[in-house]
Amino acid sequence: MAADFKTAQPLEYYRKFLEENIRPDGRDLLEFRKTILNVGSISTAEGSALVKLGNTTVVCGVKAEFAVPSQENPNHGYIVPNVDLPPLCSSRFRPGPPNEQAQVLSQFVADTISNCEPVNLKDLSILEGKLCWVLYVDVVCLSYDGNITDASLIAAIAALKNTQLHAVTINEESQTPEPSETRDISLTIRNHPVAATFGIFDDSVLFADPTDEEEGLLTGVVTIVVTDDEKIAAVHKPGGSPLPDHKFQECYKKAVTRGKEVRDLIQTACVDVDR
Repeated sequence: MAADFKTAQPLEYYRKFLEENIRPDGRDLLEFRKTILNVGSISTAEGSALVKLGNTTVVCGVKAEFAVPSQENPNHGYIVPNVDLPPLCSSRFRPGPPNEQAQVLSQFVADTISNCEPVNLKDLSILEGKLCWVLYVDVVCLSYDGNITDASLIAAIAALKNTQLHAVTINEESQTPEPSETRDISLTIRNHPVAATFGIFDDSVLFADPTDEEEGLLTGVVTIVVTDDEKIAAVHKPGGSPLPDHKFQECYKKAVTRGKEVRDLIQTACVDVDR
């Protein structure tokens, strides 16, 4: 009977749970799903991370290549993020060019990394004006069950923290770069931006970390990115129901707590790999 009621009237099904301030999966309204992080599992990449946020799973690999720096910033390298939502992760996605959600998500991760500068781009310079590193940060969703935004940013930052580069010398005779045999140079991560996503249900009720099922019932979504010093780095709200100031403050406080949890998770995962 419960399954039939859920299928026939999903909104009413959720409202019955909300009367008790709980969700069908047993979580409190502002509770995030269990998050599991593993780093360094892709040996062919310079850095990698696997993130499980509930049943949402993403993997991120960082590949480093030589590039010519721009004329505007001759002593800077590049970081190029991309998020892929392939058909294998959910029936909602189809083969072909990146869909709109993947494009928006890729831009969100790129803007967050650009604005928060977790990596000093000067650290990616090899020979000023002539040679630098470009880091391709590729996030691929393996299983989609909502809130891909938070999972993708965790994976990207953790993979960057796990990244190790070759030392490079320039051959004086041929003027060609010669990388060392092993990767021994770790990236210095100056900031660990963390995204916390909240759904708006019935124009007023807040859900933290919405699942795929919940996303289909929401009247709005807001994502808050907080930095290590608890400042708001970005707010992403693509339309939908308005968010009153007191509700936004509630989201911000929860985002700060979530940020601390994720940073501890990243630190622990990276330390365990170094041992």
